[in-house]
Amino acid sequence: MSRTHTIWVVDDDPELRQLLGTYLTDQGYDVRCLTDGRQLMARLEFQRPDLVVLDLMLPGDDGLTLLRRLRDASDDLPVVMLTARGEAVDRIIGLEQGADDYLAKPFLPRELMARIEAVLRRRGSLPAGTPLADGEVVTFGNNVLDLSARTLERENQAVTITSGEFSLLAAFVQHPHRPLSRERLIELARGPASDTDTRSMDVQVSRVRRLVEPDPSRPRYLQTVWGYGYVFVPDGQPRNR
Repeated sequence: MSRTHTIWVVDDDPELRQLLGTYLTDQGYDVRCLTDGRQLMARLEFQRPDLVVLDLMLPGDDGLTLLRRLRDASDDLPVVMLTARGEAVDRIIGLEQGADDYLAKPFLPRELMARIEAVLRRRGSLPAGTPLADGEVVTFGNNVLDLSARTLERENQAVTITSGEFSLLAAFVQHPHRPLSRERLIELARGPASDTDTRSMDVQVSRVRRLVEPDPSRPRYLQTVWGYGYVFVPDGQPRNR
């Protein structure tokens, strides 16, 4: 890492907080450990970390409620969700609410660090597996995606976009008119070592459609290739299926 990244760990389990705080500090991160959502929201009033590790099951407002509050306020703060429940539906709900990644307990601290590094890499450098061109700006419809500045505008208004959503959209725009399987999209947007499943990728595509499509229920730009995956059509014209 070129600089020390600040990580906030929000979890009500004191043993896990101490474990993660010690481990991540030893890996070179500046770590702050918080016990609940009240502490998180209060501290965000005057400080901002590079990433939050947020437990789903918290006293008071749970992790999903806190995440929804951030995203509703157009805050794109990177968030890795933790939960004691490992069902696929929990991961999908977390991603639908705008989490950048999701990790079920129990886990190895090294695995969490790998997830953190992947999110920070997508946010501050290159999306894994995607060769972005410096200074390239892609326009389609009323959308303008700046691959260098990592920003999205729609109808001349800035759009809040998470690192995971940006990486997925960047993968699409760099492969126009080329059908991409879900597995290939995972590799481009998340990296070849990612354990993201195809259902989670469908959720991410749905989120990105809501950002760029005039009518997400009838997508023009991110079109479905039935039985295979998706294709980016910059001119929005229907393709033969």
